[in-house]
Amino acid sequence: MRRIILTGLAALGLVALLVWAFRPQPEPVETALVAPRDIAVVIEAEGVARIRDVFTVSAPIAGRLHRVELHPGDEVTAGEAVAQIGPAAAALLDSRSRAVAEASVSAALAAVDLAQAQVAQAEAELDHALAEAERTSALFDRATVSQRLLDSAILAKRTAEAALSSARASLAVRERELESARAVLAGGDATGDASCCVGIVTPVSGRILRVVTEDEQVVPAGAPILEIGNLGNMEISADLLSRDAVRVVPGAEARITGWGGPPLTARVERVRPAAVTEVSALGIEEQRVEVILDLTGDTKDWIGLGHGFRVIAEIEVWSGQDVLSVPIGALFRDGPDWASFVIRDGRALLRRIEIGERNETDAQVLEGLEAGDIVVLHPGDGIDDGTRVSPDRP
Repeated sequence: MRRIILTGLAALGLVALLVWAFRPQPEPVETALVAPRDIAVVIEAEGVARIRDVFTVSAPIAGRLHRVELHPGDEVTAGEAVAQIGPAAAALLDSRSRAVAEASVSAALAAVDLAQAQVAQAEAELDHALAEAERTSALFDRATVSQRLLDSAILAKRTAEAALSSARASLAVRERELESARAVLAGGDATGDASCCVGIVTPVSGRILRVVTEDEQVVPAGAPILEIGNLGNMEISADLLSRDAVRVVPGAEARITGWGGPPLTARVERVRPAAVTEVSALGIEEQRVEVILDLTGDTKDWIGLGHGFRVIAEIEVWSGQDVLSVPIGALFRDGPDWASFVIRDGRALLRRIEIGERNETDAQVLEGLEAGDIVVLHPGDGIDDGTRVSPDRP
């Protein structure tokens, strides 16, 4: 009898050992703590740094621009001459044009001679009219001639004076015509003077960003020559998706990174009211909105940042302190809802939760979790509602 009891006990022990050996082992999991945290939600976008006001120095007149000796990066001050421009050499005249020009000079010379003769004639007539007016006035004083003869003499004198003035004006016109004709003829001479006579000055102080026209050449009036800007007056332009731009407001804090230097502080200055359609690298049409940011730190902080440099703009759209939050790694979708596994008595229990704002690391908890709850991070396929788990320390 005793042997039977011992055998039974041994069988029960063996069965218990087998049950213990083959029972499901707890799933090892990584855990995190649900607790109040400071959360900031930022929108990240690529942007470009640019000088707020870029000035283009242009040619004030048409002419021959001398070679520009300045280069991009050179410092200039307001009022400094940055280039020189002079009259362009006139084109040489062909034989027919030269003959026409010489004939024009000869005609102008003849016209001047004629005008000079007319002036001499007018002077002689004026002298005669003056003498007649003096004699008639003297006779009128002695009551020898009538008032009518005196008036006629005075009229003749004034008419002669007007004729002389007209002849002299005609002579001046003919002399200018002669100068013009001689200038046309001299302009066809290859030995004409084309020396520089006008300095092109910069209206502002700053650095040269680009030399548009460097070589010596003939340029029209208004042709761009240099672009000048102040590197201390920088702004950031970032293109955001329209669905992100609606959350950005002027005055929002931002951070500028990814330009090769330390992070820079910035503030949203304005958000463009209109979007433009752009095609992404994947060929998808996107509505993009330009957001302008103003750098708020010391200009020495971005001394190496140049016009057109690529940057990363991180714009803050929401922030909260001591906000009950859960790590993003503990969240997953359960149908249309967000859910997480909470550990209770060594088991993972499914909890559907409601979240608010979130960033890359944490999410705001509105309902479903409490401070102090321990949740499973990155739950695998082996974790289900009620699964025994072996947690690490949160």
